[in-house]
Amino acid sequence: MADTYDFDRFLRYDELMAWIDDLATEHPELVTVETYGQSHEGRDLRLVTVTDEATGSHDTKPAHWIDANVHSVELTASVAACRVLQHLVEGFVSGDEHVTRALRTRTFYVVPRVNPDGAEWALADTPRYRRSSVRNWPLADGRRWPGHASEDIDGDGRILQMRIADQDGQWMPHPDDERLLVPVPLDGLAAGALRYRLFGEGTIEDFDGFTMLKPRFPQGLDMNRNFPAGWGATVPGSGDHPLSEPEIDALVRAITARTNICGFNAFHTSGGVLLRPSSTAADDTLPPNDVWVWKELAKRGTELTGYPAHSVYEDFTWDTTETMSGASDDWAYEHLGVYGWTTEFWDLAHAATGEKISTHFWYTGPTNDQAIAALRWLDNQPGNALTAGFVDWYPFDHPQLGPVELGGWNDLHSWQNPPQHLLADEVDGHGAFAVVQALSAPCIEIKHTVVEQLGTDTWRVDVGIANTGWLPTYVTEKANNDSIVRPIVVELEGAEIIGGPSRQEIGQLAGSMAARFNHGDGGSPERALASWIVRCQPGTELTVEATHQRAGTTSISITFQ
Repeated sequence: MADTYDFDRFLRYDELMAWIDDLATEHPELVTVETYGQSHEGRDLRLVTVTDEATGSHDTKPAHWIDANVHSVELTASVAACRVLQHLVEGFVSGDEHVTRALRTRTFYVVPRVNPDGAEWALADTPRYRRSSVRNWPLADGRRWPGHASEDIDGDGRILQMRIADQDGQWMPHPDDERLLVPVPLDGLAAGALRYRLFGEGTIEDFDGFTMLKPRFPQGLDMNRNFPAGWGATVPGSGDHPLSEPEIDALVRAITARTNICGFNAFHTSGGVLLRPSSTAADDTLPPNDVWVWKELAKRGTELTGYPAHSVYEDFTWDTTETMSGASDDWAYEHLGVYGWTTEFWDLAHAATGEKISTHFWYTGPTNDQAIAALRWLDNQPGNALTAGFVDWYPFDHPQLGPVELGGWNDLHSWQNPPQHLLADEVDGHGAFAVVQALSAPCIEIKHTVVEQLGTDTWRVDVGIANTGWLPTYVTEKANNDSIVRPIVVELEGAEIIGGPSRQEIGQLAGSMAARFNHGDGGSPERALASWIVRCQPGTELTVEATHQRAGTTSISITFQ
């Protein structure tokens, strides 16, 4: 199956697991799969590790982490994660220089679907949408909050929109296409103009015959607000406490168990952008070097993916007094001290008009011009009744509201995800960006050995360690300032040591990015020397190992002649 999936559709859970297992079976020298936890409904949570085992195990190399599909309907994210895996395997087999170098010296950890329960609900024959976790919350007994609840009320396999003609409605037909509803303008409409009330397809809990409350928790739990970074009970969907959800608890434990992770990327939809922390703080409150590195990485990301990069706080936050905290990329930066990203795939407005949608789209929606352009663009895309991005309105006898019309945006296949025939093109390039980020990681190597005989059985051993990566061994200034990362350790074994401890801590090493700041006169901050005086007979072989929690492990053997 791994050879036949063309990244042109969304895989159900069993298909996705089979595809992952097939990839590992076909490439055992590169790919391993393990279970790191179980979901709320008991599905295995799977982690795929990719590295060239011939050059060392995964935990001896600096690593890049990718996870996807924490939000149920953001299914393009899973497609993108699988495409990254395929990019790595195919690139190595074909001899692609970047991929081969990355897999020989780096490790990739990929979770293609963080939230299998929610994705299964979204992909079911009769779909149910929850933003993230399917666990009943905040009412454990499953009782719904009063108000609108999204569901497929006519059983046609789609959750569309629902409109009701109302002389006081907030929506009106677009003057160029009556199928499209747009907000009533600020100066209102003439008396008798056609207006509608507009809702998502669904039912109303505790309907009083006149009003329809917007539920206090309309989408339930949001697992991307459940991370222990700025978590708060007032953040919508944040859960009972940080890590209250089994999927996020297991994910955090899997990440923290892999101390070699140097970079982090969470795949989401939508917007067609690369988002970076902070979600809660302005750039001028962050270490300047970290902001600079993010911007340098962003240049390559935009070059390879076509996606612009933004700070969440600076560009995407509507009200800076109510920030979007508890997100995974913030946690990766604040608690792990690594550069975190959230990739938001797909921008329908850009596909239809060639212009990027506003960074406040999540709050204000598209403009009327963008909406009509998107509708016309979708009219010309292939598909079937289930995957059509916009559906002509049709009558339905609603069990509570009486005569209504269903139709409008099929959000799963319009604003949330691209038409399926465009999936492969949309996610291409992100594998290459993952490789670039992995190759920027710090990587220690033993580059210098000198053995000097001081007496019949006495020797001086000098070993030089270098960071050959672009980033410093501590990765971020945040990590260095907060002492998150332990120093490099160099250890000698196999001989009696009479000068110097066998285990030496040699601190942190700069990366080659330091060249940008030292103007060609920066000394050698990327190098360090460890020395010992040992007693042994000629012919003795000893081992020197250098290790760093992020920058990898390397060793050499020395034979005294």
